[in-house]
Amino acid sequence: MKTYTPTPEDIERKWFVVDATGKTLGRLATQIAVVLRGKDKPTFTPSMDGGGFVIVTNADKIVVTGKKMDQKVYFHHTQHPGGLRSITLRDQLKRHPERVLVAAVKGMLPKNQMGKRMLRKLKVYSGDSHPHQAQKPEPLEL
Repeated sequence: MKTYTPTPEDIERKWFVVDATGKTLGRLATQIAVVLRGKDKPTFTPSMDGGGFVIVTNADKIVVTGKKMDQKVYFHHTQHPGGLRSITLRDQLKRHPERVLVAAVKGMLPKNQMGKRMLRKLKVYSGDSHPHQAQKPEPLEL
């Protein structure tokens, strides 16, 4: 018996929409990462990108547990000497709420070129509307 390996022509990509209102950050990120990788499909292959597109709305209304609002810190470097900058989760949610969810999902995807391609299929918006109505996204049950 031969092992079935899907080809790029066999992959069917769907669009899903998720409302992040009241959802916990980590739990939501894991479920989004599963859909982006295609692990929810029976044709999952680790060496291929078989996942769908995910649109997340209301990213500014996510919830975190414990003291993470003040203790979780995001770092970035400006590429200049002494340019290490930090921002807490509370401030990041006020300024750029989309980046919080993108960073959480990015950490759950493969650390290679395929992971970067998968991350491009994630569309995050802080408001209630999105410009992807033409793709007819289905609501994703989480």
